[in-house]
Amino acid sequence: MVDLVVKSQDIVDRILTLELVRVTERAAVSAARLRGRGDEKAADQAAVDAMRRELNRLPIDGTVVIGEGERDEAPMLYIGEKLGTAMGPKVDIAVDPLEGTTLCARDMPGSIAVMAMATGGSLLNAPDVYMEKIAIGPGYPHGIVDLDMSPEENIRALAKAKGVNPHEISVLVLDRERHAKIIEDCRRIGCALRIIPDGDVAGIIFTAQPEKTGIDLYLGIGGAPEGVLAAGALRCVGGQMQGRLILDTEAKIERAARMGVKDPKRKYDMKELAAGDVIVSLTGVTDGPLVQGVRFDKDAIRTETLIYRSLSGTVRKIAAEHREMGKFKLD
Repeated sequence: MVDLVVKSQDIVDRILTLELVRVTERAAVSAARLRGRGDEKAADQAAVDAMRRELNRLPIDGTVVIGEGERDEAPMLYIGEKLGTAMGPKVDIAVDPLEGTTLCARDMPGSIAVMAMATGGSLLNAPDVYMEKIAIGPGYPHGIVDLDMSPEENIRALAKAKGVNPHEISVLVLDRERHAKIIEDCRRIGCALRIIPDGDVAGIIFTAQPEKTGIDLYLGIGGAPEGVLAAGALRCVGGQMQGRLILDTEAKIERAARMGVKDPKRKYDMKELAAGDVIVSLTGVTDGPLVQGVRFDKDAIRTETLIYRSLSGTVRKIAAEHREMGKFKLD
């Protein structure tokens, strides 16, 4: 009887995993219709509306713990929002309906629709603030890099562990003024730098496959939602990550405390950011290193999605053709 229950639950989990693909597919298609139109807000809202609609169809009792704002920003998928039919398991949800809004608006590479789902109480519940982040791929001793070390110290430590010179390490950084010191340190030590305009979920995932992406280390400050989503994906493919919320005002500290964040200066490791059985789904909006963007062909809409699951360590790439054009436009 126990075996039957386990197998039955496994079947439900597998079905739910594939349903998440549908969620990010619909968000990606909705945003892709506005690629290159220069309207970031419209593209983001289209992705939000599609993602919310699909999530509300799932047999889950879901709560957004990492979203795009607080309750008074209801057009977004806000923190604390309830999703699903309430007829299934309690789950935490983290969303970024359109990561890379600027990339989508300018039809540049790397824009994706991404979300994570985990058993209730597994994902970090935090306000929509910035987060310090550092990430590397698998195969290194635990703690080889650390947020409290300088960029130079982290680069030298990683180079030593990898058995190479520091100038052979490649670092990915978001193109932001706040990263001027990181960029200066990287230039001084002579390592390679890839500076991207947007997309730090994908940027962190890049570190898991340096032989394919050319990225060894991610450094910098980005959104907390993206940090939790990236941690979930990295748990599935291996690597190390630390994140620390930037709670630089009393209002942010108080808001975080109401969400259960007791230590505003705490460093979270990968498993603290995204614990339990985590499923992450990401679908390309524009072409990028991880997945291709949405294709609007004469006879079908084509999408490409990566689906990660931490319990099994499985990563699937799903290339889909959606031939019911009318239905897909309306949904």
